[in-house]
Order: sequence, then structure tokens, then C-alpha cells
Amino acid sequence: MQVQIQTDHNIEGHEALADQIRGVVEDALSQVSDRITHIDVHLSNQNSEQQDGNDSLRCMIEARLEGRQPIAVTDQAATLDDALDGATGKLARLIDHTLGRQAHQEDHRTDPPLTRSRHA
Repeated sequence: MQVQIQTDHNIEGHEALADQIRGVVEDALSQVSDRITHIDVHLSNQNSEQQDGNDSLRCMIEARLEGRQPIAVTDQAATLDDALDGATGKLARLIDHTLGRQAHQEDHRTDPPLTRSRHA
């Protein structure tokens, strides 16, 4: 699973921050990481000024699952850590739901299974 981090011009994106974000994302999605091909994390500050106490810091995470359209979640909070934690939690639940629904549909198929031809 490849994790790419992007920040807007209001957030100082340095390597220590990127390493921290990768660690949080990889930990939160470790149960389904084999089904994820790529993760994009976008961090932004909706206000150009750093003000404590408002929910101006936004984290949007887009995940690409094998054989599916990308899915995305967003969370806003007063700190980058809270926004990242909120978004990774939402994404983990969405992926679990999506993969669970897919497994349920596969278990309840009504069409006959494909048979392989023995003539190769």
C-alpha cells in the first residue's frame, strides 16, 4: 500500500509529519492493507491563520481498493492529529462496510458458478 501525503500552503509539510501520517494511516488500515493499492492524504487549513479552538484543519483521505472505484472521506478538527484520526477511523469503517457488503453479495449469488473447460 503506497501512502502519498499532500499539504496546502498553510500547512508546513516536512518529512517528520509525513512519517507520522504514514504510521497512523498504516496502523488504522492494517487489517485491510492487502486490498488497498494506494492512499492519498490531503491536509489543509480552511483558514489561512492558525487559530486554536476552531475546526479549520481538514484531512481528506482517498483510498483505491483493488478492482473498485476510489473512495474518500473527510474530517475537520481543531488539530491535525484529530482530523487525521477522524478521517482514518471513517475510512476504516467505510472499507470494512464496502468489503463486507462485497463478501455478502458473493456469498449470496444466485447465478450458477462458472465451470472451466477441460479442453485446454
